[in-house]
Amino acid sequence: MPIYSKPTKELIKEFIDNFPIPPKQGFGLIERKKITEGGHFSRKEIVSWFNDNYPKIKKGTITAHLIALSTNAPSRVHYKIKSTGEHDLLFQIDSSNFRLYDKEKDSQPIYKKDNITNPPTIDDDDDDDDVEEKESKQFAYEKDLQNYLSKNLHEIEDGLKLYEDEEINGIQFPVGGRFIDILAIDRNNNFVVIELKVSRGYDKTIGQLLRYVAWIEKNHAEQGQTVRGVIVANNISEDLKLASSSLSYVELFEYNLSFTLNKIRKDIL
Repeated sequence: MPIYSKPTKELIKEFIDNFPIPPKQGFGLIERKKITEGGHFSRKEIVSWFNDNYPKIKKGTITAHLIALSTNAPSRVHYKIKSTGEHDLLFQIDSSNFRLYDKEKDSQPIYKKDNITNPPTIDDDDDDDDVEEKESKQFAYEKDLQNYLSKNLHEIEDGLKLYEDEEINGIQFPVGGRFIDILAIDRNNNFVVIELKVSRGYDKTIGQLLRYVAWIEKNHAEQGQTVRGVIVANNISEDLKLASSSLSYVELFEYNLSFTLNKIRKDIL
């Protein structure tokens, strides 16, 4: 349910219609246009506008909606967007700036995962410099693991469920230019940040996880909500065990893959 009378998507449209052109500053700077006349806005500007007008909307929610509404953002496929065009509002210029989507000039909106020609690079701690084939396989494995766990979070903990807010969910949740693999909510309505590693989990993964935990604590959690972390890897290194041994709010899990083969009888049609 929306916090205000209008959902966040509609509030972003309100921002576009009402955002004043920032004054020209400094010598030689070009005066900016209105957003509706081909101008742009920054992530910082829209977050500031929400803080002034709709302060209950969290920074993470705003950022996630910007991605969902940006036709060229690969991570929008994780959200509940429709191919009817109602979510095709913005075009992401770079990591911090946006403009309105131009149907006549811009590329076709991304709706499905198979429309992504250049998937975002995953963080992997393996220092082995194997070529693109290995990276492609690792990306696919991590996405498969992410997809499975997001639907079976009870295997990590009873009562754990995927974070959802309006049309946004916790898969590839944006945090300051990076993405949490899975953001979940436990039975006590506290946040759980889940970091996935397709191969070994090394000790530097802790720094990555703690950065995400701190971001959620500072920008997204309500007062009284706690945030803890989970690392899921095929193999947890001894260094990672040591690095996390004094962190009571970080848990480690190893996963095992298995499959079965069923022979198909060709004489039965």
